[in-house]
Amino acid sequence: MWKRIAALWSVVRGDARRLCIALRHPMAPGWLKAGTAMIVLYLLSPIDLIPDALPLIGVLDDLVIVPMAIRWLLSKLPAAIAADVERRAGR
Repeated sequence: MWKRIAALWSVVRGDARRLCIALRHPMAPGWLKAGTAMIVLYLLSPIDLIPDALPLIGVLDDLVIVPMAIRWLLSKLPAAIAADVERRAGR
């Protein structure tokens, strides 16, 4: 189980790194910045899809929705920006 969690963490960390690189790209689209801001607001907001008052399920929705949203934003990047981001992240 811990190996799966470690593998998931490395994927999420890599996606978050690629998102940061894409945000700093000179041709980054405005929707990318708005989408990232919405993800951050969702994380900081006290309003969740499933309340955090539920012991495990409340936190679990954040652990599922946020990585999926980051992956979705990265998949919608234009090809030129995505290639540049992958090149920079590969260093």
